[in-house]
Amino acid sequence: MQHKSRIIRCGLIQAANPINDESRPVAEIQAAMLDKHLPLIREAADKGVQVLCLQELFNGPYFCPSQDRRWYDAAEPVPGPTVARMQELANQYSMAMVVPVYERETAGVYYNTAAVLDHDGTYLGKYRKVHIPHTAGFWEKYFFKPGNLGYPTFRLSSGVTIGVYICYDRHFPEGARILGLHGAEVVFNPSATVAGLSQHLWKLEQPAHAVANGYFMGCINRVGIEPPWNIGTFYGSSYFVDPRGNFLAIGSEDRDEVVVADLNLDLIEEVRRTWQFYRDRRPETYEDLTRLLP
Repeated sequence: MQHKSRIIRCGLIQAANPINDESRPVAEIQAAMLDKHLPLIREAADKGVQVLCLQELFNGPYFCPSQDRRWYDAAEPVPGPTVARMQELANQYSMAMVVPVYERETAGVYYNTAAVLDHDGTYLGKYRKVHIPHTAGFWEKYFFKPGNLGYPTFRLSSGVTIGVYICYDRHFPEGARILGLHGAEVVFNPSATVAGLSQHLWKLEQPAHAVANGYFMGCINRVGIEPPWNIGTFYGSSYFVDPRGNFLAIGSEDRDEVVVADLNLDLIEEVRRTWQFYRDRRPETYEDLTRLLP
């Protein structure tokens, strides 16, 4: 019997925030960003995308350069109203989705979270960003508690297993490895990253994760400048990379865009038969990774 290739068409959306005005209500700013995404989601569906990932905190600005408490109003339960709206679209377009939102678990407890939806809109679970930066321009620990759900993977009804790693997580190879060990075939990393030190790393670290673990990665970054914080330019350049480190599709640095690539999942087995990184692991020698060393 002839083998049928496992090819899945995936998409990423990078977009600029349409309202950068601190005098406007948080709900109004969020609604404008959500409305901006609707035609982009429809465009992805028209292009045949089967699995779509949105950018970090997709329905609003990257508000973490501030310590303005009003942005706590942007948080909601997960699943909650935004996820419910995306469930409708996932079902309408038969398109699985990764939906990053600001999660409110209880009063005073908030997470940077991504909900995962199956092709019929079924809520499969969520990932909470584990590594939370706290430095000038990135006061994320003021808004987010470090994730406590580990590194889950999600098996879609189409047969592909996906994982999620959010923004700053990408600097840490440990979680990227665990996602592979948990069976991830495609790992999505929704981000909000400005030009500077990280731009040099943007196309180094995540191809390295893909190669070291023998899976595909879909890496998203928003575009534009967001007053009043003006911490820099979000440089887009969203991309897909394969298990050999090859770039399959790359977005622009400055435009709203749907980035699409066909991922041949059979390549995972082919690469892992060549590079036996999982076979040759020596976890019994890695004790120091879990110790609180300097």
